[in-house]
Amino acid sequence: MKILEVSPRDGLQNEKEMLSTAAKVELVKRAVNAGVTRIEVTSFVHPKAVPQLSDAEDVMAAIPRVDGVSLAGLVMNERGLDRAVASGVDEINVVVVASDTFCQKNQNMTTRQACDIASKIIVRAREHGVFTTVTIGASFGCPFEGEVSVGRLDEVLKRIVQTEPNEIALADTIGVAVPSDVIERLGLLRDAVSPGIDTRLHLHDTRNTAVANAVAAYEAGVRTLDASIGGAGGCPFAPNATGNVATEDLDYLFNRMGVETGLDIYSLIDAAGWLEAQLGKTLPSALARAGTFPGAR
Repeated sequence: MKILEVSPRDGLQNEKEMLSTAAKVELVKRAVNAGVTRIEVTSFVHPKAVPQLSDAEDVMAAIPRVDGVSLAGLVMNERGLDRAVASGVDEINVVVVASDTFCQKNQNMTTRQACDIASKIIVRAREHGVFTTVTIGASFGCPFEGEVSVGRLDEVLKRIVQTEPNEIALADTIGVAVPSDVIERLGLLRDAVSPGIDTRLHLHDTRNTAVANAVAAYEAGVRTLDASIGGAGGCPFAPNATGNVATEDLDYLFNRMGVETGLDIYSLIDAAGWLEAQLGKTLPSALARAGTFPGAR
């Protein structure tokens, strides 16, 4: 199982404590030292929308480039893509929210409009040789409209597939999914994607279901999951959307299952403790509290 580390972006975007550029770079370095090979480093959105990530270019410029490590940036429009490409990202992540109300609050547009913009971004990113992902936010539920039906998700998926990204991810943005939801909707994703399009899942642990959902995703054939060191994170545009699933918790889970991740759990636990100190708060990571278990590796 591969882990895409999102703590430098999704982990920090909703925090009151504003980390310095140097601290963000250190967080990326710690993720790399723990064996992570894909990292969502920052977000190229307007600084007024997400002030915590207003130093995107400075962060990218300061990160030492390591062979085999791919650095990603979140982009929401073509201006963001221009900034991301100029900063030297290896991949971009474009978000399309499955419900119109949430999409309006998140991106000031409807879902259909977001799909159209995503298509333009993907085409242009491809011209620059940048790996492209479209993440469908609120794939399992919306904080404003409630249930997101399978039919609605299928409708959005069909539009996104037409953009031909390298990868499509489903996001449980507010942490409402349970394993049966994961299996059902990943099946829908699997049936929708064209050959050669990778699949991924973005999990939040708002209701303590993320670890169970990760197992369901693995059994459904997904081999890349998003996670955040310490379980840091949340969405500033979704009420009560708490942290991502902790990277170290997933690493412990999969290693105990005999599934290789390529990560070092002790480095991850150390990084979680360091991030707690930087943010001045206790993060939800279970491994940061309980530690690992003899024979876990």
